[in-house]
Amino acid sequence: MIEVANRLHTVEEYYFSRKLREVNSMIANGKPVINLGIGSPDLQPPKKVIEAISESLQDASAHKYQSYQGLPELREAMASFYKEHFSVSLSPTTEILPLIGSKEGIMHISMAYLNKGDEVLIPNPGYPTYQSVTRLVEAKPVFYKLDASNNWMPDIDALEQLDLSKVKLMWVNYPHMPTGARPSEIVFRSLIAFAKRHNILIVNDNPYSFVLNDNPTSILNIEGAGEVCLELNSLSKTFNMAGWRVGMVLGDSEHISNILKVKSNMDSGMFYGIQKGAIEALKCSKMWYVTLNSVYKRRRDLVWKLAEALNCTYDENATGMFVWAKLPPSVKAEEFIDTILKNNHVFITPGTIFGSQGEGYIRFSLCASTEDLEEAIARIK
Repeated sequence: MIEVANRLHTVEEYYFSRKLREVNSMIANGKPVINLGIGSPDLQPPKKVIEAISESLQDASAHKYQSYQGLPELREAMASFYKEHFSVSLSPTTEILPLIGSKEGIMHISMAYLNKGDEVLIPNPGYPTYQSVTRLVEAKPVFYKLDASNNWMPDIDALEQLDLSKVKLMWVNYPHMPTGARPSEIVFRSLIAFAKRHNILIVNDNPYSFVLNDNPTSILNIEGAGEVCLELNSLSKTFNMAGWRVGMVLGDSEHISNILKVKSNMDSGMFYGIQKGAIEALKCSKMWYVTLNSVYKRRRDLVWKLAEALNCTYDENATGMFVWAKLPPSVKAEEFIDTILKNNHVFITPGTIFGSQGEGYIRFSLCASTEDLEEAIARIK
């Protein structure tokens, strides 16, 4: 057998890839599992988005290679979107780069900035991809703890006590996944000041701004952010376009140019029709967000009831498309969800997949119909 690269030994198969095989096997064997684990929107994108991709198929350039930087009108739509919703002015020519999903941006940024042995500050709990990509590029994860006592915000004083001499990059993610903690201007300002003191590039991963949140915010809105910050965003959650794979990275032109050097060697541009659909999505009126959140609010009310039926507590002020719930004392997250899956045929995510600080917590997705949520409550009761 040909041996794999050493870097492959540093990562494992993604938890959901592995666990969903078990869930799908149960379903195939006649056990009607209700999946409350995955944050994959089950609602439809805006109608005009579907119409735009359909109409685009007849365009003369629809099936050709596309620009590595995306259509100019897509970048202009992204710039207008950030100006309208975040009060952030960006050049569509030099400060915005469309991505085939923001997840690829995590890899592109890491490849652009990290050498073997560089260190990366990664939130615990946090999105597992930050850690796996860091290891794949042979850099070293340095985890910083988040906890409920500090509203899941970084403890700058604790960070200052670390040896930061090799730290080059820091991942932050607000509104936070999995906890739903909202960011504040004070926290963003302290992060920017911290980054400047230690010459660290901060990347805020910001795909949940509009879900059950009346105050979308961007770290790029803070004075001085352009020098030390990038932001990732995505159309997946905001416009129910997860399978379309449309994201963006925004920031200083030099940073964007560096990332483009990687990206232009990794793909040959985003499909034309998807770009045309994305343009229409970014033009959506306020009513789109109101309608979307009315659905998620009804679902969240039911998930709160489900959490209570499981003797869990939760923060009513949290945002996003998940409910982060605290288990009763001494209950282990993975054992708990396995029991619920086996006995009640309901799949919930254990907090431990997001890091050691997720022990004692579980995460519910709001990407399930009210009928499924009501059925889940009935099964638990």
